[in-house]
Amino acid sequence: MSRNSAIITGVGGYVPDYVLTNEELSRMVDTNDEWIMTRVGIKERHILSEEGLGTSYMARKAAKQLLKKTGVDPDTIDALIVATSTADYKFPSTASIVVGKLGLKNAFAYDFWGACCGFLFALDQAAMMIQSGRVKKVIVIGADKMSSVVDYKDRQTCPLFGDGAAAVLVEATEEENTGVIDSYLRCDGKGLPFLHMKAGGSVSPPSHFTVDHRLHYLYQEGRTVFRYAVTNMSDDCAIIAERNGLNKDNIRYVVPHQANMRIIEAVAKRLDVTMDQVLVNIERYGNTSAATIPLALWDYENLLKKGDNIILTAFGAGFVHGALYYKWAYDGA
Repeated sequence: MSRNSAIITGVGGYVPDYVLTNEELSRMVDTNDEWIMTRVGIKERHILSEEGLGTSYMARKAAKQLLKKTGVDPDTIDALIVATSTADYKFPSTASIVVGKLGLKNAFAYDFWGACCGFLFALDQAAMMIQSGRVKKVIVIGADKMSSVVDYKDRQTCPLFGDGAAAVLVEATEEENTGVIDSYLRCDGKGLPFLHMKAGGSVSPPSHFTVDHRLHYLYQEGRTVFRYAVTNMSDDCAIIAERNGLNKDNIRYVVPHQANMRIIEAVAKRLDVTMDQVLVNIERYGNTSAATIPLALWDYENLLKKGDNIILTAFGAGFVHGALYYKWAYDGA
C-alpha cells in the first residue's frame, strides 16, 4: 500500500489594518526610511494595536478565511497546529483558543514553538501525521504578534518586526510525488546569547525588577544572527536541492523567511536563482516570525501552479533552521 502524500489545498491570511511606516518610526526613535531600507528592506509593517487582542485573534481570522476559501467541512478537521512564539497566555495553548473560536468539534490542537522556523517545522510535522495515515486534514497556522515583545525605544530592533498570521489546509492524497517531498530541519542550540527574551520564563519570572529594567522585550545581536542566518539558510537550501536534483532550471520558487532582504538575496545567490524566482513581501510586512512563509504563500498564491518545485527555508532563535522541498498541488489562480 502506497503512503499518502500531504498537500496544501488552500491558504488563508490576515494582517491588521494599522500600518506602521518608516516615517512614523522615525518620530519614535532615531532612524529614517533610508537607514531601514538599506539595511533590511522594510518599508512598513502591520500592527495589531487594538487592546485585548492577541495572536489567537489573527490566527482565527486567517483560519476562518481558509475554511471559507476551501469550503471544507469544519467537522472533518483532525488537527490544528499554531506555530507561534507570542502565545496569548502561558497556558492554555493559543491553538486551543482558535479551535474553540472556530467551533472545530473533532480536532486536537497544540502550539508549536519553533521561533521563526515554527511554520516550517509544523508543516513538516503535519505532513508526517498525514503520511502515517493517522489523520487526513490538518490546519497549520503561523501567527505572531511581534509588537507585543518589541521595545519601541530600541532603534536596532523595532523597525524589523510586524504582526500577522496565515493558515494552510494540509490534506491527504493518494497522488504520488506531490506535496511535502523532503525536509532538512536542524537546531544547534548556539543561539541563546544572541537572540532571546531575558525575562518572563521560568529562569527569570516576571517581577518589578524585570519590568523596571525592560527585560520583557526581544533582545538581538543583529550581526551575529545575520551571519548565522545567511550561512544556515543557504547551506540548508543547498542540501535540499542537491539530494532532490533541484537547480536553477527546475526550482520555480524559493520562499524564504522574511527577516532581512540581504539574507534573502544571499540565499538566492547560493542557489544560483534569480530574484524573480524568490517570493518576497518583507517590504510590506517586515518580519512576522512564524507567519512570514505562509503569508508569502498567501500573497503569491495566484502565481503558483500545480507541479511547481518550491523550497521553503527559515532561521530563528535557538538557533533553529531548515529547508523543505514542496511540490505545489494546485493552480492558485
